Amino acid sequence: MSAPTPETAPPSDRARASLEALRTEIAKAVVGQDPAVTGLVVALLCRGHVLLEGVPGVAKTLLVRALAATLQLDTKRVQFTPDLMPSDVTGSLVYDARTAEFSFQPGPVFTHLLLADEINRTPPKTQASLLEAMEERQVTVDGTPRALPDPFMVAATQNPVEYEGTYPLPEAQLDRFLLKLTVPLPSREDEIHVLTRHAEGFDPRDLKAAGVRPVAGPADLEAARAAVAEVTVSPEIAGYVVDICRATRESPSLTLGVSPRGATALLSAARAWAWLTGRGYVTPDDVKALALPTLRHRVHLRPEAEMEGVSADSVVHSILAHVPVPR
Repeated sequence: MSAPTPETAPPSDRARASLEALRTEIAKAVVGQDPAVTGLVVALLCRGHVLLEGVPGVAKTLLVRALAATLQLDTKRVQFTPDLMPSDVTGSLVYDARTAEFSFQPGPVFTHLLLADEINRTPPKTQASLLEAMEERQVTVDGTPRALPDPFMVAATQNPVEYEGTYPLPEAQLDRFLLKLTVPLPSREDEIHVLTRHAEGFDPRDLKAAGVRPVAGPADLEAARAAVAEVTVSPEIAGYVVDICRATRESPSLTLGVSPRGATALLSAARAWAWLTGRGYVTPDDVKALALPTLRHRVHLRPEAEMEGVSADSVVHSILAHVPVPR
């Protein structure tokens, strides 16, 4: 029997191949950020949102724009500032003098991929305007709920080193992000590659000229989501996820551990990763692979632990090393 061609392969296999091709396309614009690309794809498969943390100039904005271009998704960017109002994000009612009626003017949240740039620079009231959009996938203006497009994802960025004039995200808002991805500085070789590209005329504002092309679309994403929903989870794996999350609640270094919502998020992310790697079932290694980005923003360190140099990442690593792995 002959092997299936791309045209005759099952939709889930075609979707996986298309999503795997994203890395190659995005690499034409963004150098050396494969883990962040994978995290964004996992979040899209789980209908989740992503918090991107990194110093300025590591291509966080370019990464999101390139992802939208390769997936044929609409994207909008909002620069969060101290004077940004909730209506600047969600939209508002505008009076039309010709009809003597108010009509709804949609805000930038009505898109597939919303880049919330420097989200911690805006006051809590404006931050909270995203909560309904992230959780319910709708916004309510003047008592009328309005559905957001599907797919819909918030990719928010924040600077880890600058705290003056910022409003740290509260735990309830952090918990709405499926993953917190760190976008590190590039290695020496990658940075040389970046400079060489710019010397050859690369323009980050013109992705088409860089050769970035669409390799997947909403239909592929829908087929992939349906396939992820079929990935099986054994009782032992479910127990392993629960044991990890319960261990965070008992850690002496933490004042706040992972909630049941966090446990659900970890299992969802592990299922998406299992499917991306070509399996129909979740293994302990899948859980370990996604534990850090899924849990690091859901725990809160004790002040004395922080003063001793303990980090959320080190606590999660320690827990993964001590929680028994199912055989």
